[in-house]
Amino acid sequence: MASKRDYYEVLGVARGASADDIKRAYRKLALQFHPDKNPGNAEAEEKFKEAAEAYEVLSSPEKKARYDQFGHAGVGGAGQGFGNVDDIFEHFGSIFEDIFGFAGGGRRGRQSGNRARKGADLRYDLAITFRESVVGTEKKIAIPRRSSCESCEGTGATKGTKPVTCNTCRGHGQVAIQQGFFSYATACPDCQGSGKRIASPCGDCKGSGSQTKQSNITVKIPAGIDTGMRLRVSAEGEAGTNGGPAGDLYVFIEVQEDKNFRREEFDLVFPLRLGVAQAILGTEVLIDCFEEEPRKVEIPSGVQPGQRLVVHGAGVPKLEKYGRGKGDLVIEVLVEIPTKVTKEAEEHLRAFAQKHNESVKGGGGFFDRIFGG
Repeated sequence: MASKRDYYEVLGVARGASADDIKRAYRKLALQFHPDKNPGNAEAEEKFKEAAEAYEVLSSPEKKARYDQFGHAGVGGAGQGFGNVDDIFEHFGSIFEDIFGFAGGGRRGRQSGNRARKGADLRYDLAITFRESVVGTEKKIAIPRRSSCESCEGTGATKGTKPVTCNTCRGHGQVAIQQGFFSYATACPDCQGSGKRIASPCGDCKGSGSQTKQSNITVKIPAGIDTGMRLRVSAEGEAGTNGGPAGDLYVFIEVQEDKNFRREEFDLVFPLRLGVAQAILGTEVLIDCFEEEPRKVEIPSGVQPGQRLVVHGAGVPKLEKYGRGKGDLVIEVLVEIPTKVTKEAEEHLRAFAQKHNESVKGGGGFFDRIFGG
């Protein structure tokens, strides 16, 4: 198998070429090797596809950066879908319109007016509580969307009738216009590109075949989801046209803050406030980790302020793509020092300080000498 040529060499530009230089170079080659200008010329067709592949990579800042760093290995999938020249026109779409000044790039016989098309995707922003993000839940949401008209079953024609093929374009949705050596297509003026004409439009959808309705959808929220993640609900977007499939619904998640916890990936971080005696002597605490029962956690004696205690497997459930199991419960120890104590407590503290050879204020030791206590 022959190795691929360098993309910069294909377009005839330097590696530091600007986006405009790359586009101009591609336009020149696309015009030179265009199939309509070189009918039946297999070599020209290959050069046309080669130039399109190079332009696809070098016109994309992300792909260009990967190519500059790793060469062809960094953009292994580029251009693989260009089995024929029609794939190129289909892939670039508006790019060809921009380069050549008209839709289709001059390709003869492109017939897409009555082709089935997938409906548009929809977005829905959903706020959930912190607890719901940890344990999972189901949410019912209402979204307005265009769906197939029930009265005419999406045909746009009154029930009992059917759309008929447009005589002007013969169902292609486009009519050909000759301009120099190019023959390009434009939307049929009689059927507006649909390829069909409706003699008796449906009264409910006015012949469009779809209506905007509010749809109630139940969305399953998996345990472990986090802010910024999205859920794809297949076929719950806008209705397709000409028998095409419906689009998808994308639900973007925002998790509200919790007063007790914060999240670090799949770990639950819990700030635990302890008194001085609890930190010195140790204690037991109950922590609600969103499980069936609160977790009983033993706090060891001598725990230090700022110390982190870890309870393995008591955190957030991991989503499937991140593995199995759960993260950890991470306890951050905060020791609260009382600002006032009783006389009796003070005497005990002074005795404690004396026994541990600690100088304290009012005890005739080091702090008294410094501060004059």
